[in-house]
Amino acid sequence: MNGPAEMLAADKASAALGIALVEVRDGYALLSMTVAENMINGHGIAHGGYVFLLADSAFAYACNRTGSVTVAASADIDFIKPVREGDELVAEAVERTRFGRSGIYDVTVRRGTEIVAEFRGRSRTLRA
Repeated sequence: MNGPAEMLAADKASAALGIALVEVRDGYALLSMTVAENMINGHGIAHGGYVFLLADSAFAYACNRTGSVTVAASADIDFIKPVREGDELVAEAVERTRFGRSGIYDVTVRRGTEIVAEFRGRSRTLRA
């Protein structure tokens, strides 16, 4: 992996959902996504998998540095409020700590100023 621009160009999953990279730097990423009609489940709210995917993508950009390949070792999410079609979401990922080849990252997903989900990801950098 060479950096965020190359990662973004190869990220077909995020592109298919209209996820946009707003800001990225070592240990930090801010992404956005508009909830589309095809993301709505049988309860009339966004399927949690799409919210997870947005948070997971922000996590991936925050933990991948130029010249390294870092993947998720594990992740979990708390859904706080329902998300609906047309909602504009932003996911802000922040590095909490790195130790050896591992790291911990927190991602807050918001609709405006309202928190809709909290995600924690644990990363592992692969050996070259």
